[in-house]
Amino acid sequence: MRLTVWRFLDGNRAHEKQSAALVSGLRDCAGDAVDCHEIGAVGVFSLLRHGLPAHLAELPQPDLIIGAGHRSHLPMLMARRRFGGQVVVIMRPSLPLRWFDFAIIPEHDRPPPLANVILSQGALTEPLPGGQVRPGRGLILLGGPSKHFAWDAGGVQATVEQLLQAPLQWVISDSRRTPGGTLEGLAGSGAELCHWRDCPPGWLVEQLAQAERIWVTGDSVSMLFEALQSQAQVGVIPLPSRRRANKVRAAVQRLLDQGLVTDCTADAGQPIENARPPLGQQVTCACALLRRRSHPID
Repeated sequence: MRLTVWRFLDGNRAHEKQSAALVSGLRDCAGDAVDCHEIGAVGVFSLLRHGLPAHLAELPQPDLIIGAGHRSHLPMLMARRRFGGQVVVIMRPSLPLRWFDFAIIPEHDRPPPLANVILSQGALTEPLPGGQVRPGRGLILLGGPSKHFAWDAGGVQATVEQLLQAPLQWVISDSRRTPGGTLEGLAGSGAELCHWRDCPPGWLVEQLAQAERIWVTGDSVSMLFEALQSQAQVGVIPLPSRRRANKVRAAVQRLLDQGLVTDCTADAGQPIENARPPLGQQVTCACALLRRRSHPID
C-alpha cells in the first residue's frame, strides 16, 4: 500500500531540513512505498487572494501533508480541507494544536500531553552518509551567545585548548553567532580553522560524517543533535546559563544523563572501542506516526 506525502516548503532551510528528515524516516519505515511531492513556499497574500496553487489538483491525493515553520501552517490546513489527508506539523505551531492531525515537537519545548503530539528528542535531522569515518579526525563547532546562554570566551578557549592536546587532526569552525576574533584567537594551535562564511555547501555534513570525535558548545543544541546523527563520540563545551530555568540546558543535561554526549575533556584522547549508532530520531518519530495512523489513541 503506497503512502502519498505532500511536503510543504517555507523557504527556511532549517525548517525544510526537518521535513526532509521526516520523509527520510518514513522511507526507512515503509520503504519504497512512500511517494513525496514537494510544494514550494506559498505567500500568505497570494494564498488569500488566489488560493492554493492550481497544479496541486494534478497530484495524487495526499495521505500525509507535512511541513515545518509558520508559513507552512495555513497552506497545509487549506490543502487538507480541499484534498483530504492528515496534516503533520513539525515543531510547535503558532496555531492551536487541535487543528492538526499530528504534531512532532521536541520534548524540551514541553508540549501538552495530547493524543496527537509525538515527542522528539531534539530537532529532526537527516541521516549522514555512512562509512566515511576517518580515524583520528576531530571536529569542534563553536556557537555564540543566545537567549539561553551567555558566552564565556575565556572558558571556551581554555576548553578548546585542552581538547587540542589530544593527538588528533582537529578542524574548528565558528558560526554566525560566534563573537569576532574567537577563531583568530586559536591561530597557531595546529588545528585547521574554517570560518563559516568560507565553508562551501555540504561542508558540515562531510565533516560530521568523517569525524571520530565532535565537540559542540552547549548553546548549539540543534548542532548537538546533528552531531548525534554521526558515529562519532560527541562532547559538549559548557556555557553559563542566563537563567535558572533553561529548557535548552535541560535538553543538553538529558543527553549527558543518557550517556549520549560527554562533558569530560579527558575523553577526547581516549581510544574508542565501538562505533556509536546514529541517534535516528527521524526514524523513531516516523514509525510512531505510522503506528498512530493505524491505531489512533482515543
